[in-house]
Amino acid sequence: MHGSSDEQAGQPLQERVLIVEDERATLLGLTELVRSWGYLTEGAHDGEEALQKITSFRPAIIVSDVIMPRMDGLSLLRTLRDQLSDLTVILLTAQGSLETAVEAMKEGAYDYLPKPVDPTRLKILLDKAVERQETLREVRELRRQLRDQGSFGGIVGNTSGIRQIYRIVEQAAPTAASVLISGESGTGKEMVAKTIHQLSQRANHPYVAINCAAIPETLLESEIFGHEKGAFTGAVERRQGCFELAHRGTLFLDEIAEMVPATQVKLLRVLQERTFRRVGGRQEQAVDVRIIAATNVNPLDAVKKGKLREDLYYRLNVFSIELPPLRDRHEDIPLLVQAFLREFNERNGKAVKGVTQDALRVLEQYPWPGNIRELRNVIERATILSNTDLVDAEHLPAMLTAPPRKEEAPPRQELSMMIQPGMTVDEAETHLIKLTLKHTKENKTRAAEILGISLKTLHNKLNRLKAQATSAATERGDD
Repeated sequence: MHGSSDEQAGQPLQERVLIVEDERATLLGLTELVRSWGYLTEGAHDGEEALQKITSFRPAIIVSDVIMPRMDGLSLLRTLRDQLSDLTVILLTAQGSLETAVEAMKEGAYDYLPKPVDPTRLKILLDKAVERQETLREVRELRRQLRDQGSFGGIVGNTSGIRQIYRIVEQAAPTAASVLISGESGTGKEMVAKTIHQLSQRANHPYVAINCAAIPETLLESEIFGHEKGAFTGAVERRQGCFELAHRGTLFLDEIAEMVPATQVKLLRVLQERTFRRVGGRQEQAVDVRIIAATNVNPLDAVKKGKLREDLYYRLNVFSIELPPLRDRHEDIPLLVQAFLREFNERNGKAVKGVTQDALRVLEQYPWPGNIRELRNVIERATILSNTDLVDAEHLPAMLTAPPRKEEAPPRQELSMMIQPGMTVDEAETHLIKLTLKHTKENKTRAAEILGISLKTLHNKLNRLKAQATSAATERGDD
């Protein structure tokens, strides 16, 4: 009969809850109520008795009153501070002790409930606490994985900078707070976002990613918020946006500084109000989405240049993670190589065990301008080319062993011949863009880097030049 009750409650059979309450009738009632939901329960009349019960009963969740004789709930919490990475503490607060409960949450309590206890709210909190315990177990497993393999979820590395990132990820993941990740292209920003999602209570809900730089400005708002039928030319049916698709999950906004200011304002409103409207719609829709944003430029520089709204920056920057470039963490290259070898062995049916000393020396000496993404591509190629169980230097691209080439800007003499006094700024900019593209043999990514602008900005400027040329040709009556 008891087993049937557990099954109906849908809770893990062995999740242990310790109830700490000095009023005997309340303690008995809460203990029986929580037990009826399928938990194993014990009771304690104050903090000191609770400490004894914790040693013998070993609960995962503690529900404790704040005001008690001998040792109160706050003192109990502080005594357990070193164990809060394994325990979930919920506090019960009488009228007038709300400030104490808020202070206790800063000390590490999970949440609080006012007394008299509402059974429905307690049940919801315990359900969430169970999810949190599962997350904490995964984090403990990841800590073991870090000790054994030098990785944390999908993030790989063992240098001090990466270990600091592991600590921030571990702190941020169980919360609903927004996260802002910065770092050069290819440093693994989306991998960090996915790891945070996988370690959160949203892990069983959608993870939706969108690159703000890859979508035309005219379509970005519709992609994010969705649109109603007839909202604009081509909107032949209602379409859900990323916020709806990510409901109860995580939305990753890559290259947030490339989002136009008008859309940034609407994003800020969603973060503040937790509601949004589809493009062309009138109805407000509630949404529960955690935002993780990323940028490959310095966020504060983006704010100063007007690329990123200051109020949006502060709203997103609850947790801040700055990923170092691979050239600053060469000690992590062997760990990254082994992780990529495991991945590509499985994908391609290979059995490459490692890399030779010569190959590792080449990999560690290369500056990796494309960061981890470039290293991953190199290892995938080498895994396919290798006919033995080791990758050798001959399996690596020649550019890794070539002497470093000094990056040159377009010749200034040639530029000065093209730009003359009397030209407009637009005309000078056009000449500079064309000369830079000629210099990079039409490689737009490199041209954007040399010009100090984003690839999206370069594309926008080229599209404008093309439109101007088409308009001029039409005026001349060209075919």
